[in-house]
Amino acid sequence: MSRLEPGDVLARRYLLLDPLARGGMSVIWRAFDQSLHRMIAVKVLTASLHADHGERVSVRSEARAAARFIHPDSIEIYDYGETVTTNGGVAAYVVMPLLDGTPLAERVEQGPLPWTEAAAIALRLARVLMAGHARGLVHRDVTAENVLLTADGPKLLDFGIAAWAGDPDDDRGTPPYVAPERLLGAPTHSAVDVYALGVLLHTMITGRTPYPETTWEEIEAARRTAPPPRIAGVPHAVASLCQRCLADRPEERPTAAEIVAALTSTLGTATLGRHVRRGLTVAGSAAIALSALLWFQQTGLQQPERAAKPPPSPTATLVESSPAAAVTVEQALDGFQTVLEAKTPCGATDADVVLDLKQVLYATVTPQGPYESDTEGLRRKLSDRLREGRLSPACLSELQARLDVIDAALKRE
Repeated sequence: MSRLEPGDVLARRYLLLDPLARGGMSVIWRAFDQSLHRMIAVKVLTASLHADHGERVSVRSEARAAARFIHPDSIEIYDYGETVTTNGGVAAYVVMPLLDGTPLAERVEQGPLPWTEAAAIALRLARVLMAGHARGLVHRDVTAENVLLTADGPKLLDFGIAAWAGDPDDDRGTPPYVAPERLLGAPTHSAVDVYALGVLLHTMITGRTPYPETTWEEIEAARRTAPPPRIAGVPHAVASLCQRCLADRPEERPTAAEIVAALTSTLGTATLGRHVRRGLTVAGSAAIALSALLWFQQTGLQQPERAAKPPPSPTATLVESSPAAAVTVEQALDGFQTVLEAKTPCGATDADVVLDLKQVLYATVTPQGPYESDTEGLRRKLSDRLREGRLSPACLSELQARLDVIDAALKRE
């Protein structure tokens, strides 16, 4: 299709202002909706649909399906349309909210991310993919260009041009993120998203894609016989998970749900490890103070008076000193409550909502009584509060991660 220019109007309504990002399949424009008088984002597919009526029907069907897919970490679809370009081609476009944020690609260009930050982003994206895959939708273009880092966390773009699992494959996608089986014409399936997420996780941590090929021709000519590259300097669980996502055979890759479980566990262990190290630091300081106290007593020197300090709570002491592999239900409950009461990301939550969630949590999982098998009721409550606008997407995501830790602890009880 011919290149669109600032000032062009799509469907006599959407005024294109300036391009925000370019990917392998599309260009995202900052635009103005002249009917509703609001700023929007318009993603225009770069390939023309003029010659293939079946392709137009497919794209339209996929956009409708994606519009019905609602997830707090996926961009909502406002509109879909097709427009005739200046050279007579037909281009599809998707209209979305215009969000303030930075493309993940720009963040990666500044250098590798700490593995914990990269894993947290991958976890949020895996949750979106898990929900989409459950509905039979396959994204097909999970890339750094299609992730927007906002104040509410990462958002995955482009579910407006997703495909149904089982559909014939096409040439949509960004070459470094394309799974090997797509070169053989395999039908669309969720494992292609898992492969792309593995590429993205590797790229975030190392600052480069796992393989050097950047075009379709280079990928087709590549002959890979060695195992996928392994990331150095990260926990074994993260390095192994990334390798599994990059497996040549799709059946050897984990599902999005398995990625969510693995990253939730790994990040939970890392968080607890920081608590333990902090506790050891405090314990070391206490030991020094005790030694000084004993020396003062033995030498008969007068100690300065100091205010009595209340002893730490049993729960706090338990959390600080427990090994990472022995997280109890009580510790997991404390973790949920800590996130709920923290200024970031749940600080804007109404006090009555906080109280209600605490009551539901402890009614579902009561430390004094037998534990139930899961936290499904509280998850439904969180979803209800999100729909009501009384819980932010970022807060929801963090609380869901804490609930995953609680469920894991319940299974060990």
